[in-house]
Amino acid sequence: MNDLEEYHQNLMADIRREADASGILMVEAFFDRITERLTEAGELEVADRAYFQAGEGAQKLRIDGYAGDPRASEGVLGLIVCDFVDSEDVQTFGKGDVKSILNPLIRFLNKARTESFRDSLNEANPAFQISDLIITTWSQVTKVKLILVSNRHYIGRDDTVKLAEVGDVPITWSVWDLARFERFDRSGQAREDVLIDFANDFGAPLPALKASQNGAALESYLLIVPGEQLAAVYDRWGARLLEANVRSFLQARAKTNKGIQKTVRDEPELFFPYNNGLSATADDVSCVRTDHGLAIAAISNLQIVNGAQTTGSIHAALKSAKDRLSQVFVQMKLTVVPPERSEEIVPKISEYANTQNKVNAADFFSNHPFHIRMEQFSRDVIFTAREGERHDSKWFYERSRGQFINARGRLSAAQQKKFDLEFPKTQLFSKTDLAKFASSAAGQPHIVSRGAQKNFAEFAKDIGESWSKSDAKYDELWYRRLIAKAIIFRKLEEEIPKQSWYEGGYRANIVTYAMAKVFHDATGEKQMLDLDTIWRRQTLPETLQRALLLAAAEAHVVITHPPSGVRNMSEWAKQQACWNGLKGRKVDYDADFDSCLILKEIARNSERDEKSKKREIEGISAQSEVVNRGPEFWRDLLARGVSGRKLTPKDQQILGVCASMPRQLPSELQSKHAMSVLERLRYQGLLSS
Repeated sequence: MNDLEEYHQNLMADIRREADASGILMVEAFFDRITERLTEAGELEVADRAYFQAGEGAQKLRIDGYAGDPRASEGVLGLIVCDFVDSEDVQTFGKGDVKSILNPLIRFLNKARTESFRDSLNEANPAFQISDLIITTWSQVTKVKLILVSNRHYIGRDDTVKLAEVGDVPITWSVWDLARFERFDRSGQAREDVLIDFANDFGAPLPALKASQNGAALESYLLIVPGEQLAAVYDRWGARLLEANVRSFLQARAKTNKGIQKTVRDEPELFFPYNNGLSATADDVSCVRTDHGLAIAAISNLQIVNGAQTTGSIHAALKSAKDRLSQVFVQMKLTVVPPERSEEIVPKISEYANTQNKVNAADFFSNHPFHIRMEQFSRDVIFTAREGERHDSKWFYERSRGQFINARGRLSAAQQKKFDLEFPKTQLFSKTDLAKFASSAAGQPHIVSRGAQKNFAEFAKDIGESWSKSDAKYDELWYRRLIAKAIIFRKLEEEIPKQSWYEGGYRANIVTYAMAKVFHDATGEKQMLDLDTIWRRQTLPETLQRALLLAAAEAHVVITHPPSGVRNMSEWAKQQACWNGLKGRKVDYDADFDSCLILKEIARNSERDEKSKKREIEGISAQSEVVNRGPEFWRDLLARGVSGRKLTPKDQQILGVCASMPRQLPSELQSKHAMSVLERLRYQGLLSS
């Protein structure tokens, strides 16, 4: 069995398990699972399920989902169609099959633009809501992006190719097939390399000045990019050119900057002096010599890490001020970063290039200390087996895409069985999952409803600011309580589709709203939800499950009955007003709901106990380190510190104790102080190691 066949087998098993557990269709489980990858990879900013099918043959209409309000994504209208086959074996399809899959989606788009089609549907029908959104926003749509997602293997090679136009709006299509998802799940890379051939495809090579010496650690160039070329390149590849974290957390989410557009329109010749330009990275560049000097003919895997707003504004000018782009020029600082050093280098380039942001871009990358700490907890913290189960287990935190599948793939068959017991697939969670669990509990369901990446952006800002002040609260108990939130969230995902009131659709919104409502109602002056009981038992008390489902029923009512004038329920769920509406409603919980609560003072005692345990462990660790270094080391350090006049009397006294071992053994507190002195002297340059 090859890697793709194994991936297909595991994918289908996961989808069947999800569909069976939740009572939903397999295609719906497939959509939910796969669209997480679309948003994480930057293909779409958000993906909302909205299934509609009608007609047969040449009259068939179909849509499975859409990418939210195009006004929030630079005018891009994203529409999704699923090609799902329930098969044990890997199936294939080719370019010739794409038409029959995409044409029903194109027909739906053409119908959805007409008021007669919209008005023929019930307002609760997802097709009505998409149609209404398209009609309302069509004048601001700059591009239609059709996304075909499939669990078959696509053997064609054409991607992001213009199909047709609706009026003056271009349509592009993109295929996400089994192989592409497998590639993304293993490495975080979901696409073939992007090779931008300026010489042959975009007019001419880019004039460049080499800004690094021969033999430098990284190659760097300064370029002048004509606005026409930048707009054309972005029009073809779009957000794929925007480094994922920058796209999610910095300017790319914002609406196109009106000031930049005004300069393009009114003073294009002043764009270069007014604008700070772009910072970008690439895997490789191809240089040529022209009559005017050095030029870059091609760039492999260009990623813009600063300047997303500039790029988006220039691209918008293709529609609003195309004739002015010939006078627009942009400076670009381009650094060639080998793929194996990308994780190390790109976050730093982003951080230093984005100094105008209150929270550094590097705070959001997978190698931020917060993520590393959560990963470490997830590999170490053991949870007791649930009632009726035999094995204790752990939750696997995947801070970088591919960690789980690669860790398991390196093991023998026998080792994989052991791994599956230690880390059940149902206990795998990602950065965006973590953010959904935490944000739902924190009372931000409207933010969660805006999509995984937008929610993670907000969550990351909060974490970045909090971490910079103190990282102390993000301890093992915080992690254990996070897992309790994960158990609540996933139980709701499983149970909501089974409820008699559930009509299909908006499950993701109902889940986060219900969870937020219960946390909100449980939190009072003296009490809060008892998360510690949940993580200890690894399951929900029946009382809490009933409370969550009562809240879910109320959330369903609020989400599916928006105020007058609001027709799109998915978009309504993204508004603060929707959350305010649910917060203000009274839910008649069962009389025993109080049994799910705990006094805040008791919860704080647990936190104090955790901090005390942490201090104890740190003390033991410091004492062990001091002893292992031996008395000679500490005698030498004491002598250096005294001669360099770097020690206080207390420092000298404690280092003297360390130097007198084994006659005297330093206490844990003294050992921690000795280690801090060692670090201080290193920082002051008194010793190198």
